[in-house]
Amino acid sequence: MSRIGKKIILIPDKVEVNTEKNNICVKGPLGEINRRFSDKIKIEINDKKIRLNLADNSNENKALWGTYSSHLLNMVNGVTKGFEKKLMIEGVGFKAQLEGQKISLSLGYSHPIKIDIPEDIKVKVEKNIIIISGIDKDRVGLFTSVIRSLKKPEPYKGKGIRYINEVIRKKTGKKAATAA
Repeated sequence: MSRIGKKIILIPDKVEVNTEKNNICVKGPLGEINRRFSDKIKIEINDKKIRLNLADNSNENKALWGTYSSHLLNMVNGVTKGFEKKLMIEGVGFKAQLEGQKISLSLGYSHPIKIDIPEDIKVKVEKNIIIISGIDKDRVGLFTSVIRSLKKPEPYKGKGIRYINEVIRKKTGKKAATAA
C-alpha cells in the first residue's frame, strides 16, 4: 500500500480544481495547470480535499497511486507557491545573458549557445547564477537539466554549470597523484 497515495491532499482557499473525465485542471493565483491521468486511479474531490483510490489492486495501479498523488500535490503547490531551481556557472569567461525570450551562454566554445525560454518559465540571471522558476515542477526541472547538460562540471577544476547545492567531488591531478 502506498503511504503517499493514502494521504489526503488539501486544496487551499484560492485554488480551484476541476475534473473532466481523465483531465484535471488546477487554477490558482500564479496560473493554471492541466494534466491527463489514467482512469486506473479514482480521483475524488470533496470539501476542498482530494482523495485517491485504487480501481483494482493490481501492481501497476499500486505503483501509479503514489505517483498520481505526488503529481496532484505538485500541481496544487505550483499554482500557489511555484517552483524554483538555481544553477551556478563556474569558469573563467563563462557567463549567461538574457536576450528577450532567449538565454545566451558563453561556455568556452567558439560561439555563444542560445536557447529559447519556454513561455511558462521565467529566467533571471544574476552574475554567475541562473534562477529558473515556474508553476510546473516537471517543466522547470527539464529546462534546468537542459541548460546544465550544455557544460557539465568537470571533476578536476569544477568548471561548468552545476546546481547551487550540488557537490562536485574533485579528483587529484597527475602531479599530485604521482607524488603520493
